[in-house]
Amino acid sequence: MATPPNPFADFTKLMEQFRVPGLDMNAVIEARRKDIEALTEANKLAYEGMQAVMQKQQEIFMQTMQQLQAAAQQYGTAGNPAEAMAKHGELVQQALHQAFENMRELAETAQRAQAEALTVIGKRAEQNVKEAGALFQQPGKKS
Repeated sequence: MATPPNPFADFTKLMEQFRVPGLDMNAVIEARRKDIEALTEANKLAYEGMQAVMQKQQEIFMQTMQQLQAAAQQYGTAGNPAEAMAKHGELVQQALHQAFENMRELAETAQRAQAEALTVIGKRAEQNVKEAGALFQQPGKKS
């Protein structure tokens, strides 16, 4: 099995042509590598979050179908119209309550996934600021 090419090799060669005094090119390249890793992690978290939302939607759909099937069976056994209307009212109230609960859960799942992805990117941005300051420090000068 062949080793995948290093995506930074060409970039490294290109950057070596444009040496800037006092700028550590290896540190610049390492910082960009860390940026890509952070974006990859954020994308992975976002994807997992979307999968969780889709799985929850599927669960909601299956639960709703089961409830509808049970309701249809109940209506078939209702003895009089007043009893059928009472069951119908209860069913509507339960369905609305469940729909609002499902929407809340979906929103929380999506928000959690987004927050996790943004946390990864935010941490990397913070690291970038620190690294940028260190890159441009003059030799012998300490902060």
